[in-house]
Amino acid sequence: MNTEKATCKEVMNHICDNLGEELDSPRCVAIKTHLDSCDSCKKYFTSVETTIQFYKKYNVEVDDNTHKRLLNFLGLED
Repeated sequence: MNTEKATCKEVMNHICDNLGEELDSPRCVAIKTHLDSCDSCKKYFTSVETTIQFYKKYNVEVDDNTHKRLLNFLGLED
């Protein structure tokens, strides 16, 4: 991911992979800057953060096929 200016897809991929990471790395600074200026990503981030906090106490196993289908549905497949 470009550390100068992050795209919405890069932000969403990074949020899914690294929510809770320290926000002082160049990558995270670029993401924070993007979130500050993009209402769509900010709403998405808040939604993901809330969902993760809500389900943190649950240990749910998801098979690989379901995981891939979910990423595809969210438009986050590689």
